[in-house]
Amino acid sequence: MSVRPHRIAVLALDEVVGLDLGTPSQVFSTARSADDTHLYDVRVCTPGGRPVRSTAGFQVLPDHGLELLDTADTVIVPGIHGGSALSSGVLDEEVAEALRSAYRRGARVMSICTGAFVLAAAGLLDGHRATTHWAYAELFRRLHSRVDLDPAVLFIVDDRMLTSAGVAAGIDLCLHVIRLDHGSEVANRAARRCVMPPWRDGGQAQYIERPVPKPTDTSTAGAREWARQRLHEPVALRDLAEQARMSVRTFTRRFRSETGLSPAQWLLHQRTDHARLLLETTDLTVDQIARRCGFGTTAALRQQLHQRIGVNPTTYRRTFHPRPELVEG
Repeated sequence: MSVRPHRIAVLALDEVVGLDLGTPSQVFSTARSADDTHLYDVRVCTPGGRPVRSTAGFQVLPDHGLELLDTADTVIVPGIHGGSALSSGVLDEEVAEALRSAYRRGARVMSICTGAFVLAAAGLLDGHRATTHWAYAELFRRLHSRVDLDPAVLFIVDDRMLTSAGVAAGIDLCLHVIRLDHGSEVANRAARRCVMPPWRDGGQAQYIERPVPKPTDTSTAGAREWARQRLHEPVALRDLAEQARMSVRTFTRRFRSETGLSPAQWLLHQRTDHARLLLETTDLTVDQIARRCGFGTTAALRQQLHQRIGVNPTTYRRTFHPRPELVEG
């Protein structure tokens, strides 16, 4: 017996961002079951089914009007670069009510980039944590003071209200939703088809005006790769500097310039990310994973995972590992 695909309605408004508009269809259409069945049905709608302008120099000619929101399991609002919702926080009442009605009946509601302005103008984000592109944070706060805005992260999941930062963060959020709905194996296959990393956790910082290093300064890549192959071993700062043939002081400065992190912070992120991969894809015990990733003990892994993404290893594996949970230790 076939299962009905999860229905996604993408609401395009005037001055819709072209890349944001195409992201849900591209990412969710790659999510398939083991027998290659499509798990999502993604369709685009506009108010009245009318054409809308995009910021990419083309018009969107939709097949559906707002009635598509009446039966959607998930509603996604891509970013906009114009209109009253962005400039003054005012949204057409017909659009606002269609969004509120979808949420009231239990639909999941998502935004990409400045699409958060649309959800906020409809009153859906009041009292919720949310994010948007960092460059629009000041304007967002002026228009929507009742929203708990955090512009420093890639995406936020607050119950059935999901918001993401600019452009690529929308891809991260879509992949995260696939993982929540169908597990890591399906999401990882979708990521590979999109030639994307399987995850960047939502709490990761947005890339906010960090200067790009000069080509002559990009000289710690070899040391980073050397460290990635030795996550199970102690890796000292002096070891990394020696791999790059630099003094510790020069290495530390260039490393931070290239990555935005200190060597210790970067190494901790690499170990945590590797632990997450092993939790998702293997049946190793948490204690074994802790040792393989260089944490040494389950307690140390538990502490770092909780600090990074707010959950312990058992909870993380239960969420993203399709097989029965193994006992820690």
